[in-house]
Amino acid sequence: MRCRLEELIKLSGLRKDFIADKIGVSTRQLRNYELQKNYIPMDKAYILADLLDVKVDDLYDRTEQE
Repeated sequence: MRCRLEELIKLSGLRKDFIADKIGVSTRQLRNYELQKNYIPMDKAYILADLLDVKVDDLYDRTEQE
């Protein structure tokens, strides 16, 4: 899977510090989600999807290996 979070945040026009605050994480942790160092927990994924006006499924793309 490929995380689309960075792309979706750019498209939204929202600031990363605002998003991080809304989901209750640091901006560093948000960056870890973008870089796939950590997966987004489901409770935070739903909040992110609402903030970014997308479906939870849209946060990730499948890669050819799957």
